[in-house]
Amino acid sequence: MSAKKMNSGVTFKATMSQISVPATSANIGPGFDCLGIALEMRDRYAAQILDDATFDVDVSGEGADEVKKDSKNLVIRAMMAGFEFMGKKPKGIALRSLNVIPHGRGLGSSASAIVGGLALARSLVLTGDEYMSDEELITLATELEGHPDNVAAAFYGGATIAWSENGIGRAVNLKVDSRIKALLLIPDNQVPTAKARKLIPESISHLDATLNSTRTALLVHALAQRPDLLFTATADLLHQSYRESVMPKSIALINKLRGAGIAAVLSGAGPSVMILYAGDESEIDQIPALAPGFNAMKIAIAQSGVQ
Repeated sequence: MSAKKMNSGVTFKATMSQISVPATSANIGPGFDCLGIALEMRDRYAAQILDDATFDVDVSGEGADEVKKDSKNLVIRAMMAGFEFMGKKPKGIALRSLNVIPHGRGLGSSASAIVGGLALARSLVLTGDEYMSDEELITLATELEGHPDNVAAAFYGGATIAWSENGIGRAVNLKVDSRIKALLLIPDNQVPTAKARKLIPESISHLDATLNSTRTALLVHALAQRPDLLFTATADLLHQSYRESVMPKSIALINKLRGAGIAAVLSGAGPSVMILYAGDESEIDQIPALAPGFNAMKIAIAQSGVQ
């Protein structure tokens, strides 16, 4: 964990703080572990500092029966990491979570919890942004999540380019062309991210690497101002096909859609599929019929992150 600051002057606010954090889709095809995009589907959190050593946690919505409801809750853990970094930890916290982001589907539910927790911690400290800058928040979030792509998009909104430099998470924000929308195809089954990542080979051919690097560069331009290039720019040979054994239906669906010229990609580590498009909705409206077993959801790009 990043070195904590020793700030005896930290003062907690007595009021409740409320935060919303968007869902995110990482990789976007070729941009493995570096590109992310925020989607207008938000988990909402409210928290207040308690004077006694109690963690009063209530969770409703997605994952309510699965997530921890004590000090091991991921939002609480992120909050405590943030407080520790700023130099003073509270005795207790009351947390209320309303989750709508599906868990284990490649839509950034853990990134939402981590970014939400850190943002809550900062908002519950007087002049909290003086004790934890945006860059420091991203660094802490990256350490907790393990990679910067989802947390960067969750924090900034729009699209983001993220990387690690000397072990420190970094990110820049990219405004997405307002014509671009997304269609999510979400299966009922979950696939743990760690399991999906283990399937990616240690090395790939020079030819495949070249395709991915060129498409990643093109995708940045396509997202910013050339949505007509989205199909070409989302081609991937680095990670998606290697995950077929744990999500065969998702990869088969991507191959079918891309065969029809549709910019379909695996959302994060899957198994959800994301389609980016602009313009004609009639073709998009026909896609759910091609994806039995998937729940279809049209969704806007979230141009803002944490609110």
